[in-house]
Amino acid sequence: MAASGADSGAACRLLLVRHAKAEPKGRKDDFDRKLSARGRADAAETGHWLERSPYRPELVLCSPARRARKTWRLVEPALTDRPPTVYDEGIYNAAPNELVATLADRGKGLGVLALVGHNPGLHQLASALCGKGPRELLEPLRATFPTAGVVVVDLDGGWDELAPGRGTLIDFWSPSGREQDSEHFNRSR
Repeated sequence: MAASGADSGAACRLLLVRHAKAEPKGRKDDFDRKLSARGRADAAETGHWLERSPYRPELVLCSPARRARKTWRLVEPALTDRPPTVYDEGIYNAAPNELVATLADRGKGLGVLALVGHNPGLHQLASALCGKGPRELLEPLRATFPTAGVVVVDLDGGWDELAPGRGTLIDFWSPSGREQDSEHFNRSR
């Protein structure tokens, strides 16, 4: 996508990245949970997929929770062009409407944003925004948003016009598609 979201109403692209697999909650505070060995490997694989993809965020908004920060730090080394990253406390445990407010505020002047966050809010946001797209991608997305997965959504209006059903699902990928039996999770566009 070459267009910038700088002008109100201009098309925008959103990359939603779910943090990689974390260790079980156990006795640790949820905010401080580490990535599991699988999570670390999957996050690096997500970085390689993003590098091969045509998707280039201008800014990354990331939850400050340990597992989200570590996910993005393991994605970054694979990227030739590393976008600036903002760790935003409003993303941790955010509901979809809170994520929309963050995107509208932080996306001003930008065409492509990435958001690294958590379920259920991230999955709910992706499901709500994606009113259009290939059925073979929409159906798996309605069912799950796997750890270290990436959802790519094109939005017709600017960041301040985010609303349910206004987005088109462009891509949906996760490392090796372990969580789903869908071949479409391993596609690169």
